[in-house]
Amino acid sequence: MVDKPAIAITMGDPCGIGPEVVVKALSDRNVYSTCRPIVIGNVIAMEAAVRSSQSSMTIVEPTDLTIAGSDSSSIDVVDIHNLNPEDITIGQISIPCGKAAMEWVTKAGEMALSGLIDGIATAPLNKEAASLAGYQSIGHMELLQELSGSKTVATMLLAKNLRVVHLTTHRSLKLACDYVKKDRILEFLDLTDQSFKKWGFLDPRIAVAALNPHGSDGGLLGNEEAEEIAPAVEQARSKGINATGPVPADIVFHQAINGQYDTVLCMYHDQGHIPVKVYGFEESITANLGLPFVRTSVDHGTAFDIAGKGVADHTSMLEAIRLAVGLSLGNGLSDF
Repeated sequence: MVDKPAIAITMGDPCGIGPEVVVKALSDRNVYSTCRPIVIGNVIAMEAAVRSSQSSMTIVEPTDLTIAGSDSSSIDVVDIHNLNPEDITIGQISIPCGKAAMEWVTKAGEMALSGLIDGIATAPLNKEAASLAGYQSIGHMELLQELSGSKTVATMLLAKNLRVVHLTTHRSLKLACDYVKKDRILEFLDLTDQSFKKWGFLDPRIAVAALNPHGSDGGLLGNEEAEEIAPAVEQARSKGINATGPVPADIVFHQAINGQYDTVLCMYHDQGHIPVKVYGFEESITANLGLPFVRTSVDHGTAFDIAGKGVADHTSMLEAIRLAVGLSLGNGLSDF
C-alpha cells in the first residue's frame, strides 16, 4: 500500500483569512483519508482561527514529521517561532506578519526540496506586507522559483474542467503584449506539454489563445498571430506537441469547457483569469508548472475586510489541497 502523501500547507498572512480557511479545510476529515496535512505557520494564529471558526480541532506542534498529519482530530503546525503574537492585528497590514508569511513559504520549499513533504498548498499572502518587509519577489511562485533555481515557471488557473496556463501574469497589459513572442510561446508550450504528461495526460491537447480580437481578422487587427503565435504553434507541432492555434479568445475557453482541449495557453493575466473566475469563482485554484515539486494555491486574497469573523469560504483551500494530493500522485488533473 502506498503511503499517503505529506502536504505542507502554508498558513498565509495571519492578518487575513488564511488561518481560517486552513482550519475549515482541515476540519473536513476526508482530507486525512487522502494525505497527511502539515501546516507551516503560527500556533497562536491557528488557535485563534479554531476559536473563530468554532472548530473542534486541536492545534499540535509535531515532534516527528514522518508521521505528522496522521490524526484527523488535530492540526499539526510547524512553527518556526518567527512571529510575536502582539504583531498580529487582524484585518490590517503588518510588516512582521508579511515577513513571517514569506518565511513560512521558504520553509515549505526547503522541506519539499529535502523530500520531507510531497507537495505544497498555499493560503494567501499579502503582497503589500511582503513588499514592506523588504521582499523583491512578493509572490509564492517567484519566491519558490528563486529558492529552487528553476529556469522557467508558469501559473495555471483551474476551475472544474477548465485549465488555463498564463504566458504572463502580473504585468500591465501594455507590457504583457511585449512578451507575446515566438520563443517564449514555444518555451511555455514545451513546459505545459511536459507538465501535463507528468500529471497523467498521454497526449495533452493545448489550445493557444489569440492575442487580438477575432484572431486579428487576417492581420486587420494586429500582426502578433501571424508573426509570433502561429509560428510557435507550428514549431511545437513539429516537435510532437499537440498544440492548436491561435484560437480566438472569445471562443477558445468555451471549447475547452466542452472538452475540446485539455488546457489553454493564454497571453496575459485577465485573458485567463476572467473566464476561470466566471466559470467557477469559489472553487478556482492555481498550480505552478516548472517547479521541482508540487505547489498549488487558493485563488483569492487575504480579504482583510472579513478576517477574523469566521465567515470566509474555504472551498478554494480545500480544492488546492485536493489538487496537491492528486498532482503528487501523478493523476491530479486527469480526475480534477
